[in-house]
Amino acid sequence: MPALFVIQGFNRGARFDFDGDTGAVSIGREAGNQIKLDDHEVSRRHAEIRRVGESYIVGDLKSSNGTFLNESKVERAELASGDRIRIGRSVLLFSGDGREPPGLATIDIVGGDGDADGSRIVRSMREEDSIVLAAPAEDAQNRWLARARSNLQVMYRTALAVSHTLDIDELLGRILQLVFEWVEADRGCIMLLDPDTRELTSKARRDRRAGDTGTMAISRTILDYVLDRSEGVLTSDAQDDDRFASGNSVVRTGVREAICVPMRGRYGTVGVIYVDTMVPLVESLDRRRFSDDHLKLMIAIGHQAALAVEVTTYYSAMVQSERLAAVGQTIATLSHHIKNILQGIRGGSYIVEMGLENEDVSVVEKGWDIVRRNQDKISSLVMDMLSFSKEREPDPMPSDLVALIDDVIETVRQRAEESGAVIQWDRPGDLPRLLFDPVGLSRAVLNVVTNALDAVEGRSAAAVTITAQADTEAGMARITVADNGAGMSPETLAEIFTLFVSTKGARGTGLGLTVSRKILREHGGDIHAASREGEGSAFVLEFPLRLPDRGGDDADSADTLGAAESRPTVGP
Repeated sequence: MPALFVIQGFNRGARFDFDGDTGAVSIGREAGNQIKLDDHEVSRRHAEIRRVGESYIVGDLKSSNGTFLNESKVERAELASGDRIRIGRSVLLFSGDGREPPGLATIDIVGGDGDADGSRIVRSMREEDSIVLAAPAEDAQNRWLARARSNLQVMYRTALAVSHTLDIDELLGRILQLVFEWVEADRGCIMLLDPDTRELTSKARRDRRAGDTGTMAISRTILDYVLDRSEGVLTSDAQDDDRFASGNSVVRTGVREAICVPMRGRYGTVGVIYVDTMVPLVESLDRRRFSDDHLKLMIAIGHQAALAVEVTTYYSAMVQSERLAAVGQTIATLSHHIKNILQGIRGGSYIVEMGLENEDVSVVEKGWDIVRRNQDKISSLVMDMLSFSKEREPDPMPSDLVALIDDVIETVRQRAEESGAVIQWDRPGDLPRLLFDPVGLSRAVLNVVTNALDAVEGRSAAAVTITAQADTEAGMARITVADNGAGMSPETLAEIFTLFVSTKGARGTGLGLTVSRKILREHGGDIHAASREGEGSAFVLEFPLRLPDRGGDDADSADTLGAAESRPTVGP
């Protein structure tokens, strides 16, 4: 039975089997998928695998980041056993017969303190002695140059490999792949030291033959020697060890030669790289595959890999630190704003209580009005926080953009009347039904209109003008919100979309415009702003112009064309 194995990403190690009767198996981030991946770069419904006859086809479901088969972006492709599917930062291996790939748990460290585990160190070497370009005196010049060029190429390709990724799993996999190109090894693995327990944990394994999935036994003697002395070692259990036929664990695994080197970075040893050869006991053991040159190269590779691991670890720690700092800033900013809202609610409640005690309805109404306004503020704040913090893909559906703006204006009507502002809504009569997410877009428009009303508060002849149009040439739908407020300086204009930066002082959270831009960008659009001091500001919200499929359930959407009427001005 075919199966998928997650070999990279948060769900690493998970297995998903295909039932022979199953049609399409969906892959995505939301819980409704048969294969759910906890990966923020994976779309809610990202891809699917469908059985067609005796074949299995992978197809992309119009995902945001695409689906890759063996590192080639695909819309639809047939799967073969061993193919790798990359979705977001997750990599899945397709197995046609359901057989598991070589697992990291199949690496076993054998032997211990004082155990005679059959391993003998033939050569050891420190990092400072492993100069791969040093010319031995007995070598001819041309032979030395050839080897030097080869070694230089090895180190160059290693440097490229470790500099192009910040993913530990991907990095270690690349290192083992390159090692196998340069060293005639049968098996190899990379183990990292746990920072807390200082125990070795297997992180990557590679076998030259795909079918070799058995347990990989590694001598504890070798590992302890490498870690204690920070030296790379070349060992042989065949030619140089008279205990080769003694029946111990290493002999039973058929290990002939091995190289183990420390991964030593700037701040210490982070792990080891181990490779060995496997031959049946009956074969000739005359030829040695590993030499001092291989040991030197492996030491240099181990050093490069260790530096990359340290950089990746440092980067992860830095990202975590920045996240914690952002959380602290968020809490401080929002706490201050919530405190102001709660003070308003407390003040309004006090006035309500005073009116009830004196049986004065007008005082009660005044106090309740203060409570209601602050309730609206905290509701708006919570909605902005949810919109900004939640990773959300738009849920486009055929919707009426004119009706959406009507609803927004109705929401802010009382606010406009209280501040003496006029909302001029140039209602278009030729705007068709469009495909967009009405919930998200309504939030974005409401934030911008509310900001415009704040900008004109207290000004004479205060006005906010709203227009909407479908630009068929550019393929964009546009909503423009303009005000005749005080305007902004170029320096202020450049920062208005920065999180927690507000032009309203203590009255603003600095979330509204940031949330609106996030929503528009999720739609594939954006927000553009222009402003001049003393003249006012204008915000243009645009998103791709997409019409509903006339052949579907919304075939009557053309009925909205030209059906709208002019709406009177909203104001006091």
